[in-house]
Amino acid sequence: MNEHFSKPKSMKQVILHSLRKTLLQLGSATKVELSGHLDISFPTVSKFISEMEENGEVHTVGLDESSGGRRAQRYTYNPEHKLLLSIFLEKDETVYTIYNCGGERKDQGSRKSVLREGLPSLTKIIKDVLSKFPNIGAIAFGVPGSVENGRIFHIPDYDTFQNLDLQTHYEKLFSIPVIVENDMNAAVIGFYNTSKTDNQSLVYLYFGKNGPGAGILINGDVVRGSTFFTGEISFLPLYNDMNFFQALQKTNDLNAHDATARLIASFAAIINPSAVIFSKDEIHEEILAEIKSESATYIPEKHLPDFVLSDWKQDYLHGLNHLALDRMIEG
Repeated sequence: MNEHFSKPKSMKQVILHSLRKTLLQLGSATKVELSGHLDISFPTVSKFISEMEENGEVHTVGLDESSGGRRAQRYTYNPEHKLLLSIFLEKDETVYTIYNCGGERKDQGSRKSVLREGLPSLTKIIKDVLSKFPNIGAIAFGVPGSVENGRIFHIPDYDTFQNLDLQTHYEKLFSIPVIVENDMNAAVIGFYNTSKTDNQSLVYLYFGKNGPGAGILINGDVVRGSTFFTGEISFLPLYNDMNFFQALQKTNDLNAHDATARLIASFAAIINPSAVIFSKDEIHEEILAEIKSESATYIPEKHLPDFVLSDWKQDYLHGLNHLALDRMIEG
């Protein structure tokens, strides 16, 4: 999955990133295995692993069986060395989780929404978490708006966060790596990484309390667009006199079902996704069947994606945790 655009990295950062990522993926490895896997010289790997062991970032887990020579030491990444903080900002609440690098949840909680109160309330939450977990290694924020490289540039109704570079603000304040992501991009990343399938094309639809949005994944990569505005489906002109959001506002459920069916048919014709995911808190099986049937009136049924119900909040948090881990190992 493509990473966010970032500043040029030093060779040391690149090597550390590679070693961390590989150890987390493999579970454990010897220096020889790491050297061969990463195409980095054995002395360089040995030097970096020794430094990482000294600062507690890696542990030894015993010796390999002898193949006739000296038995090689096996290393594993210490999942408790750094923890990951994920926070998402919603209309009614602010939810946070703390995970270790192995994906084990250490804590979770929620506070009242900070979207109208502004940064002081959000900063207070982070300070409270850091006082309890001082070894936070990265923070991932999810927001109901469009984000370009850490700056929120389209977040209707929340003026205090409009055009706010949340990433730079908190990296300067706490000296911790930060990443900021649109809520639906994070949700589709979370679903993709927990579904254990490779190179899928997915659309995650959420109607939400801040208006509808979509997270789009093509062949395993998040689509953000040339101006980072992908997924703002409210503006889609599905009718002569209404856009998608206006159609959803109609009191007649048939209008909402038809508008959603048209939207899915459009996605099927343009990117042909393998599945469209809905929040199980918003839609139940009967409505899903109606929307699927309606979609088939606009496009041949064999080209329709699978219709999937999932836990949006958990997908969202899993996605943010994945992004925080990437940001942490990046350094």
